Amino acid sequence: QVQLVESGGGLVQAGGSLRLSCAASGLTFREYAMAWWRQAPGKEREFVSGISWTGQYTYYGDSVKGRFTIARDNAKNTVYLQMNSLKPEDTAIYYCAARNGPVSERRSSVYDNWGQGTQVTVSS
Repeated sequence: QVQLVESGGGLVQAGGSLRLSCAASGLTFREYAMAWWRQAPGKEREFVSGISWTGQYTYYGDSVKGRFTIARDNAKNTVYLQMNSLKPEDTAIYYCAARNGPVSERRSSVYDNWGQGTQVTVSS
C-alpha cells in the first residue's frame, strides 16, 4: 500500500511563509517523480510544483514561480514545498502526488498516488 502523508499546512497572513512536507511509504521513493497540486473551492486542480526522481529538475506553475521552492530528501522519503510571500489566492488544499514517470504539469490523472491534502489558508 502506497501512502503519502502531507503536513505543514495552516493559517498564515499574506506575505508569510509555510513549509509543507510529504512523507512517502510503500514505494521506492527514488524512482518516483513527485509533485504538489492544489485545489481551491470552485476551481480545478492546479499544478503547483514538481521534481524529478533525481532532484535534478524542478518545475513550477506560473503563479508560484519565484515564491515557492520544491526539494526532496530521498534518504528520508520526503518531499518539501517551501512557500514564501504567500498571497490570499494561494489559499487551497495542497496535495502531494507521485508517479513512476516524468513530472507532468498538465495532467493530474497520470499521477497514481495522492495524499489526503493539507489546508493552506492565507489571510489578507
